[in-house]
Amino acid sequence: MGLIFIRTVIIFITLLIVMRLMGKRQIGEMQPYELVVTLIISELAGIPMADPSTPLLYGVMAILAVFLLHQIVCLLDLNFKPAKAIVSGVPSVLLNKNGIDDAELKKNSLDVSDLIESLRTEGYFSLDAVDYALYEAEGTFSALPKPNYEQLQNSLPVILVNEGKFDEKNLALTKRDRQYYLDVLKKQGCNKLKRILVMTVDGNGKVYLQEKGTKYKVFDLNWEETLW
Repeated sequence: MGLIFIRTVIIFITLLIVMRLMGKRQIGEMQPYELVVTLIISELAGIPMADPSTPLLYGVMAILAVFLLHQIVCLLDLNFKPAKAIVSGVPSVLLNKNGIDDAELKKNSLDVSDLIESLRTEGYFSLDAVDYALYEAEGTFSALPKPNYEQLQNSLPVILVNEGKFDEKNLALTKRDRQYYLDVLKKQGCNKLKRILVMTVDGNGKVYLQEKGTKYKVFDLNWEETLW
């Protein structure tokens, strides 16, 4: 028991020094390669602590080797822009002044509902309330709202059509059937449902509509009542 305690203390001190040398970002928002390094180090640290038959020096040397690789990658990340893009990635602009960028969504393995969820966490409930929305390379989300964004979101929008498919639950919430919205789409020049990337409607009848590869539209259904 005493031996395991001493080995654990040595590994702990080694990890503390190594993580401190890696810099503040290593304990904050991590780049993909930093997350890999952290996971590897945690695995390497566990082996000599739990298995007395493994020479302690092996565990320490493995951790130091990973630290050395981390420093080399950091130098590439800081000093060579092509390497930085490969190692750390680049920000992805998922929404711009033309609307949602479907290609960027797929590139990041996301869908429209993921983007809307991220916007809501930032306090933006309407897609047209934001000029730009992006994910940084390390995964954090940020958005640039329109100057009058608060006036553009007076009611909570719900998704009616997502990637060419109706959301039946939200459809029932609006007290209108499919045919009603298919007629609305026809009036807007959208004849193929599968071409619709997203269609949302809020309780006042304001619609955000975007076909794949085109700029979004915002229009009002002129409902006589407010539904929610």
